[in-house]
Amino acid sequence: MKTDIIWMIIGMGIVTYIPRMLPFVLFKGKELPAFLKGVLRNVPYAALGALIFPGILFIQDDMLYGVVGAAAACIAAFLGANVVAVVLGSIAVLTIYSFFI
Repeated sequence: MKTDIIWMIIGMGIVTYIPRMLPFVLFKGKELPAFLKGVLRNVPYAALGALIFPGILFIQDDMLYGVVGAAAACIAAFLGANVVAVVLGSIAVLTIYSFFI
């Protein structure tokens, strides 16, 4: 392997490590305000929605399939489930739904 590629891999590792390490270093021992905690707690749901929602709108075969899955995910998220439970819950609902189609 060329040394250029090795240095590129090392550089990419450093570039991805710095943004992950900085919050731990900068906020060590400090308490975040309640509002900021609330915003950060909802980031995974917002990211999940931004990644999944366009796919719901562009389903070619059965748009109702996407709507049912989205409704199941929204209900699970509204009830306070974590992101993994939301995804697994919507998969379970769609599995059951697919048996009745």
